[in-house]
Amino acid sequence: MFYTHFQIEMMMNEIVNQTADILEKGGIILYPTDTIWGLGCDASMPEAVQRIFALKRRRDEQSLLVLADESMLEKYLTEVPETAWNSMRSATKPLTVIYPRSRGLAAGVEAGDGSVGIRIPRHEFCISLLRRLKRPLVSTSANVSGTPAPQSFDEISSEIINGVDFVTPRCCEGEMTGKASAIIKLEPSGALKVIRE
Repeated sequence: MFYTHFQIEMMMNEIVNQTADILEKGGIILYPTDTIWGLGCDASMPEAVQRIFALKRRRDEQSLLVLADESMLEKYLTEVPETAWNSMRSATKPLTVIYPRSRGLAAGVEAGDGSVGIRIPRHEFCISLLRRLKRPLVSTSANVSGTPAPQSFDEISSEIINGVDFVTPRCCEGEMTGKASAIIKLEPSGALKVIRE
C-alpha cells in the first residue's frame, strides 16, 4: 500500500504521542535510535530506570546512556563548555559525550563519580520523541547484560521484547548505523579524552 508523505507524517506523530504517553506514566520502551535498537525510559524517573536495570539484569553501579536535544543540556548539566559543543556539531557519526556532573536525572543514570554520558541523536523519531517528552531519554542496548548487543531488530531476544511496555513500530527505524556511538569524556579541566572511536 502506498502512503503519502502527509499520511506518513501523521502516523509518525501518532506513534510519538503514544510512546511519550507511556514514558510519562513510567513505562519502558524498545525503540530505534541513530545507532542500534535500545531500551528507554524517562531519564528523570527512578522507578522506570530501575525497571530497565532489572530487565537487562544489569548491576546498579553501571550507568546508563542518555539521549537529549540541545535545549536540555543546560538544564540537566552543570556546564557545557565550548569544546563539547564544537565536538558535537562537527561529529560525522553518532557521538556520546561524558560530562563530569549532571542534575535532575534519576539515580542509576549517573556513574558512581557523578558523570553522565549524553548523546544528541540525529534520528527523526528520537528527535520528535524528545521534543514531545521534554525530558532526556535513557538509551541502553536492547540485550541482557553479558550477551551481545543486537545489531538489528531481528536479533533482539523475546525476553527483552516481552519485558517492555511498548515496542516502537519498525516503520520508525529510519537510518541507523548498526553499531555503538563514539565516546569522548570531558575532563574537569575542560580537555576532551577519546574513550571509543
